[in-house]
Amino acid sequence: MAKSENFISFFTGLGFFVGLTFSIINFSQPEDILFYTLEITLVFYLLIHIAVMGFLDIKPHGKEIFDKQAHEAIGEYFTQELEDKEKVIDYLLKSLEQINQNTETRMKGSTHHHESYDKQSA
Repeated sequence: MAKSENFISFFTGLGFFVGLTFSIINFSQPEDILFYTLEITLVFYLLIHIAVMGFLDIKPHGKEIFDKQAHEAIGEYFTQELEDKEKVIDYLLKSLEQINQNTETRMKGSTHHHESYDKQSA
């Protein structure tokens, strides 16, 4: 990965040439060329420092804040817990299905049984 100093140097130089181009296009007085060039270079310099602080130099501190291994261990624990609960739920659903089937066969048998009594009494 590139060093942050390289980014700062590149964008400072870019800011200088953008500022020089802008000040030459809007040339009114010789002092304005110097003023606008320095001002735009400073803006680029400050913006690249903000970008470097936010995107490049934050990584070592981010590792201290976000412990990847601890989060992965917690994730694995919860995944295992969910799998165990799914197994229990699957077992309970199979048991309920079996109870429903037994109840249906009993009801069918008892319906036939009541029908036979109805037919016998009629």
